[in-house]
Amino acid sequence: MKRLTATQRIFILLCSLSFLLYVDRVNLSTAAGPLQADLGLSNLQLGVAFSAFAYSYLVCQIFGGVIADKFGPRITLIGCVAIWVLSTIATGLIGGLASLFAARLVLGIGEGATLPAQARAIANWTPADRRGIMQGVTHSFSRLGNAVTPPIVALLITLFSWRASFFILGGVTAVWLVFWVLFFRDNPRDDPRITQAEMDRLPDRGLIATTKPPAIPWKALFARVGPTAAVYFCYGWTGWLYFTWLPTFFLHGYNLNIRSSALFSSGVFFAGVVGDGMGGFVSDFILRRTGKLFLARSVLIALVFLASAACLIPVLSSSDLFTITLALSAAFFFIEMSIAPIWAVAIDIAPVYAATSSAIINAGSAVAGILSPMLFGLIIDRTGNWSAPFIGSVGLLITGAVIALFIRPEVTLAMPPASPLPLSPIGTHT
Repeated sequence: MKRLTATQRIFILLCSLSFLLYVDRVNLSTAAGPLQADLGLSNLQLGVAFSAFAYSYLVCQIFGGVIADKFGPRITLIGCVAIWVLSTIATGLIGGLASLFAARLVLGIGEGATLPAQARAIANWTPADRRGIMQGVTHSFSRLGNAVTPPIVALLITLFSWRASFFILGGVTAVWLVFWVLFFRDNPRDDPRITQAEMDRLPDRGLIATTKPPAIPWKALFARVGPTAAVYFCYGWTGWLYFTWLPTFFLHGYNLNIRSSALFSSGVFFAGVVGDGMGGFVSDFILRRTGKLFLARSVLIALVFLASAACLIPVLSSSDLFTITLALSAAFFFIEMSIAPIWAVAIDIAPVYAATSSAIINAGSAVAGILSPMLFGLIIDRTGNWSAPFIGSVGLLITGAVIALFIRPEVTLAMPPASPLPLSPIGTHT
């Protein structure tokens, strides 16, 4: 049997990281039914608990991105994953809203710097013309985590209890951490298993990981990635509704049992798995065929946002479960096609500050993660209409499509004159 190459091993580590990231993030949404009944929480209180994650997640985004750029993704992710393992296990020990809120707050701290650090790792280990597909595939594993978590957690709850499900999933993530410590190195040159052929394909042959980046030009960086962060807010508004409320949407909105609601949720999330991979493939295909980052990133994002908004219309007008599920799946497929180009933009614009720029962009989604779950719960408590919260999604997706056309991925952030990192990604330096 042929042994895995160094880059294949890193690829597997990053994909499994993305998978576990969302398993531990959305496990609460599947356990919410029995947990809510056990603890006596209202929908608004449950929404507050869902939002707790996003508060610390938002705060730790940029801070964590700076750490990842300064100290490297290896040590950053060791700390991040250790924190989220402990918080996942602690969720199984909660006794009420306050302790649930605290556990989710700590989870947000652990996961806050994870995706920016992953982006830093991708920048170190991936050539420019493969960034889209790499971001797409790794994020598709996030959605795979979304898809398989509902039935897995439902099974664990059925066999054991909702508390035991958190203990088991936290333990699985701890195993991943051991493999990360053993096999990942920030600089590809430090990996004893890497070949020269692999090195020849990597950015600056790994020098990006060995040279300290210059001081971060915060004002210029915010100005350049600000539109992308706004677009990601528009994405996050709908994305967080899926991640936090979807199993409960089917459970209470259509009076399904926990197993059936988990299966319907999984079907919707599997559409996102395909969408993530497809978005990365299409984005890089357009880039190779045209050489135009604007088409491969900005225009593609705008088109899939509009397609997703159109697919949500039946959710607002139909009461048929099959139609609703099909519409939610199609909408999720298209919105997930935007993930790869959005995250690739962070590296296109600022490759040396890949983690920090990714963190700024991801902060946009984190803000949405604070607002949309609470408003969803409030709207349900006030109206009893489980489809009404998606009205805001349609409007924000259209808004995001317009803003996407103001993203300029082809214009790379200028490096300070004294910079020792002469990167030359696809794009125009200004």
